[in-house]
Amino acid sequence: MARAAIVIHGGAGAISREHMSVQQERDYIQTLSDIAEAGQRLLAQEGCALDAVTEAVRLLEESSLFHAGAGTGDPQAELSARESCIMDGNTLRAGAVANIYRLRNPVLAARLALEHSPHLLLTGQGAEQFAAHLGTPVTASSSMSTPEGLAVPALSAVGAVALDMQGNLAAASSAGSVAFGASGRGGDAALIGAGCYANNANAAIVCTGAGDWFIRTLAAYDITALMEYRGLSLQQATERVIMEKIPALGGSGGLIAIDCQGNIAMPFNCAGMYRAMAYVGDAPSVGIYAQEPGSGEAVEL
Repeated sequence: MARAAIVIHGGAGAISREHMSVQQERDYIQTLSDIAEAGQRLLAQEGCALDAVTEAVRLLEESSLFHAGAGTGDPQAELSARESCIMDGNTLRAGAVANIYRLRNPVLAARLALEHSPHLLLTGQGAEQFAAHLGTPVTASSSMSTPEGLAVPALSAVGAVALDMQGNLAAASSAGSVAFGASGRGGDAALIGAGCYANNANAAIVCTGAGDWFIRTLAAYDITALMEYRGLSLQQATERVIMEKIPALGGSGGLIAIDCQGNIAMPFNCAGMYRAMAYVGDAPSVGIYAQEPGSGEAVEL
C-alpha cells in the first residue's frame, strides 16, 4: 500500500547561499518544515489530499518568506495580481482564479470555485465577489510588501501535492506575478495542465519557475501523459520535462510531484528551489539549494 505524503514548494530561481544569511536560511527551513508537518498531521488523521494541499498552500500564502502575490517590480503597483488553482485527482474536478487583487488567500477562492461554481476558472472582480460572498477573507488594504533582504524568488509562487491514505491525489498552486512582468500578465499557476494537474491514475504535479514556458509545454499534464502513454516512471517523466523540454525552449524552474504509489520527485534546473516533503510517520525533509539531496532525483518506495 502506498504511503500518504505531502510535498510543498516555495518557488524556484536564482537562490544561493551567497545571498542568504544564516538566520534567513534557518527561517526558510523551519517554515518549510512546519508547513509540511501541518499537511502531514492532516493526512495522518485520515484527512483527504485535497484538504492537505489547500491548507499547505494557505500557510505558504500567509508566510512573509515566500509572499505569493508580491513582487511586480512596478513601484506604482500596491499589490500584484494573484492567481491560484486546485485539482482533485479522484474526480478530476478543479477550480481556479486569476487576476485577483484583494483576496487574502487565493487558494481558498480556487477551492470554492471547485466546490461551488459551474465554471472552472473565475477571473477579476467577478472572482473576488464570488469568493468574498462565500466567506474568503478580503485584505483590509491593498498594500503588501516583501521584507527587505529576503531571498524571494523572481516568481512569487507556492504549491503543494499530496497522496492521502485513501489513495487519492491532489495538487494546488498559488502565485503572484513575475518580477518586472508586464501589467496584466497571467501565469501558469491558474492553468490546469500547465502549472497544476492531478489524476489518481498517475500523479499530482505543481510547477514553479518561468510560467510562460510551462504553459507552452503543458508541463504538468505532459508528465502524466508520458507516464500513461510512454510508460515512463515519475522520475523519468519529470526529468524529461524539467531537464530537457523546458531548457530546450530557454526556460527554467522546477516542480514537485507525487505519483499514485507514493513516489516523489522534486527536479529543478536552476540554482535552487524551496521545497519540503513529509511521509506520514517520518520527519520532514527540507531542501533549498541544488547541491542538496533531493535536487533533481525522485524518492521511490
